[in-house]
Amino acid sequence: MQTFLNDLVNSLANEQHRGKVADYIPQLAHVNPNRFGIAVCTPSGETFTAGDANTLFSIQSISKVFTLTLALGKIGDGLWQHVGREPSGNPFNSIVQLEHEMGKPRNPFINAGAIAVVDAIMMGHEPKECLGEILSFVRYLAKDESICFDHLVAASEMQHRDRNASLAHFMKSFGRLRHDVDKVLGTYFHQCSIAMNCVQLAQSGLFLASDGIDKTTGHRIVSAQRARRINSLMMMCGHYDGSGEFAFRVGLPGKSGVGGGILAIAPGKASIAVWSPGLDQQGNSHLGTLALERLAQHTGWSVFGQRL
Repeated sequence: MQTFLNDLVNSLANEQHRGKVADYIPQLAHVNPNRFGIAVCTPSGETFTAGDANTLFSIQSISKVFTLTLALGKIGDGLWQHVGREPSGNPFNSIVQLEHEMGKPRNPFINAGAIAVVDAIMMGHEPKECLGEILSFVRYLAKDESICFDHLVAASEMQHRDRNASLAHFMKSFGRLRHDVDKVLGTYFHQCSIAMNCVQLAQSGLFLASDGIDKTTGHRIVSAQRARRINSLMMMCGHYDGSGEFAFRVGLPGKSGVGGGILAIAPGKASIAVWSPGLDQQGNSHLGTLALERLAQHTGWSVFGQRL
């Protein structure tokens, strides 16, 4: 595995097309598009890294996996009264479907759905308390107390919040949000601003590779059924309107973020985190997707069939 990852980094260094860094969040526009990192963590406790695997980046929408897990732990299947489980087929910040579907977001991974999930887990608490719980959970999963919010990124998102504010107010008009819109948005933006590196991110996904158990500690994070359902949502919805293409090319459950990160799960095999800030037209890491495609081909880890 280590030899493959080293060769992978070298081969990707020669790629001419690297995607475009997200510039609608000004703080993300400053990131060097030539950076690339990858980490592979196995349930047995092995970690393989290459490239910029220890460089911090804003995980953005990958954080939605963790808030979804928290929400299901708090209110169980009652969450599905607030958000659906279907692919959207539209961009991650689209408002179109909300109008047709009475303000109920299609799934927890589009922006509207993630805002609804934040509203559900706040449960009357102030943003500071809710954010403390989210950060503590991520630190617990990653086994790293150094993980923090990037307040500059959060502030940048807050200053350019118009589209997300429109989504939130639209849901509020249908009675879908119970808390003050500004408090929900403040929580959401800070959640997305969490800074992690590939090693931390891959560690945090290990429970999804082992039916809900982090086998390196023996702790059960969620039930086996819930882990499989989170993985299924990642497969169907984790790359927005590029989810079908990602499933076709990579064949693993995955969740992307516009910071350039992707968390991918090979059930029973590994948790993988890649980071390359250049995005494709759907807002997913261009080189990150290519790297995961090559990794899946090399290992035969696709959930749709083993390598012959």
